[in-house]
Amino acid sequence: MRGMDTPAPPSTEPGSPAPLRLNPLHFGDPLRWLALGWRDFIRAPGIGLFYGGCFMVMGWALLKVYENAPAYTLALSAGFLLMGPFLCLGLYRVSQRLEAGQKPDLGDSLLAWDTRTGQLAIFGFVLLVLEMLWGRATLVVFAVSFDGMPDFKGSLRALLDPENLSFIIAWAAVGAVFATLIYAISVISMPMILHRQTDAITAGLTSLRLVLTQTGVMFWWALLVAGLVFAALLPWFAGLLVVGPVVGHASWHAYRAAVAD
Repeated sequence: MRGMDTPAPPSTEPGSPAPLRLNPLHFGDPLRWLALGWRDFIRAPGIGLFYGGCFMVMGWALLKVYENAPAYTLALSAGFLLMGPFLCLGLYRVSQRLEAGQKPDLGDSLLAWDTRTGQLAIFGFVLLVLEMLWGRATLVVFAVSFDGMPDFKGSLRALLDPENLSFIIAWAAVGAVFATLIYAISVISMPMILHRQTDAITAGLTSLRLVLTQTGVMFWWALLVAGLVFAALLPWFAGLLVVGPVVGHASWHAYRAAVAD
């Protein structure tokens, strides 16, 4: 009979696997990830430029919709936010091949999702729900702030009007909450699902645990990515041609550095 003070052994039941071990990260690591992402980009520039071109075309499409049918801009933005991580799967595959000393192939990168279709679909559905909730919350903020639903283009212009300070604060707060949540559960989830035989829930929880336990470094990484992407948008989205694939490759290296083998 075991004594009262003897700790129970850790569970070895199949349904309760040990959580993946996270490596300690440092504030210099995000810059190193970007350097590794640039290295992968110049080692496979053709594939990188293909994905960068996709990101740039997505930006052009969003701008065109905003000019001609602003009411659909919000829905299209949510769709592009969902497509972006899935496009990055191809970049993760390229970095994975380069890491293994193999030659990457565009066709192989385009079919990277094929080996983990079920779990990627589950994770994509979670992202879709969160982005739909984000869009709905944003529409509510618009409607309440303007006593009805104005056209979307007019609402965006109102961001520059100091008289609408309450709208600006509410809109930014709602966006910050949902963006932080989506970032927290997805920052390393997609490369983890691609690389390991892990399920979508485990990947999302591991990503969330990383952000909660190493918040400073991951916040710094988020600021770097956001700053680079914002700068890439300015010259008619042309910067995404390079910034998009470099950040995608760097995200693979962030995952590899954060999660222990």
